[in-house]
Amino acid sequence: WNTECDYTKSKSNKAKEKLHYSRMIRKILVPLDGSRNSYRGLDEAISLVKQCTRWIRSGKMASIIGIYVKDVPGVYALHPIGWIGFHSIFEKEGKRIIAQARTKCAKKGVTFHGKILGGDPPYDIVRFAHNNRNGINMIVIGARGRGTLKGIFLGSVSNYVIHKSKIPVLVVK
Repeated sequence: WNTECDYTKSKSNKAKEKLHYSRMIRKILVPLDGSRNSYRGLDEAISLVKQCTRWIRSGKMASIIGIYVKDVPGVYALHPIGWIGFHSIFEKEGKRIIAQARTKCAKKGVTFHGKILGGDPPYDIVRFAHNNRNGINMIVIGARGRGTLKGIFLGSVSNYVIHKSKIPVLVVK
């Protein structure tokens, strides 16, 4: 994947400059679960944003979208009464993780937006990334998170995202 970070002087025309910017990375999705690997993914996304911004003369900076998806069993996700108990528990954890990521990005001068969802993490990450309203250009994900033993080598979430995503995915170890 060519990130199109480099700015060539041959593209001095405003129309060409606008077209060039439209192909650049503008929004990077970083799934967060509180693990060390997810924060490594965030660090890599911050580095990408800083590298791309260095070469853009227009001053338009890419931003990072941090998403926290709590695994909620299907029965509870669909049932309103069962959802209430889960919602309050995972919302506290999600807010804490998103706040840590926001602080880390603010220290580096990078724009960050956080989102907390409940459901099936791999499916919801890909669905969020593919939603045109979100405008995600790239996913940066940690190789392994806090998942179960079944994803010990690569991680079941990152493996699913790699295979199902239609946009570029960077896996950080």
